[in-house]
Amino acid sequence: MLDIALRTVMGFAVLLVLTRVLGKKQLSQLTVFTYITGIVLGEIIGEIIMDKEKPFLHGVLALVIWCTLVLLIEFISMKNTTARVIMDGEPAIVIKHGQIMEQSLKKHRLNLDDLSMQLRLNQVFSIMDVEYAILEPNGALTVMKKPGKESVTKEDMNIIPGPALLPAEIICDGKIVEKNLKELDYPRETLYNDLFKHGVVDVRAVLYAELQGDRSLHVQKK
Repeated sequence: MLDIALRTVMGFAVLLVLTRVLGKKQLSQLTVFTYITGIVLGEIIGEIIMDKEKPFLHGVLALVIWCTLVLLIEFISMKNTTARVIMDGEPAIVIKHGQIMEQSLKKHRLNLDDLSMQLRLNQVFSIMDVEYAILEPNGALTVMKKPGKESVTKEDMNIIPGPALLPAEIICDGKIVEKNLKELDYPRETLYNDLFKHGVVDVRAVLYAELQGDRSLHVQKK
């Protein structure tokens, strides 16, 4: 049991280092290749943790070699367009001007039910509303709607939008997030006034509070 515990701790440390080395592309699993790489890394780690007959260093060596090959392939794909297409694939148009590209669907083995599902996930319920639909290398579908079918924006209605602000948590489990107060230039006095408007007199009574993009405060009490 002690041997397995030590192997687990060391395997965890090695895997953590290697995933950091491989970078965010591996973590996000952008392509089939990065997805398979993640599976292989997990499989190797599982083997070196549970199989006591295999020396731990042999497993680490296999991990290092695999990650080195991945980094080499990614470097080559960055420098060479042909290699990038071979490794990552390329986008494919599956709908053009509201017409389904049948040959493209067959080439990528995408049936109509899957296509309809992907469209619904993009808030599109009719193929006739689609100008272009592009199947990305990671299998996701990117949709551009026809003119007149897009959502209405403030610009369309001649409304001048205010500055874009990223919503941020101000109170979490009864504690004020001081860092966000400073970054958002949101004084404590203003916070207390906004809380009072929500019927809150004690910060500790708040489970979560978030400052919205329009500077309004969303409050959820405990």
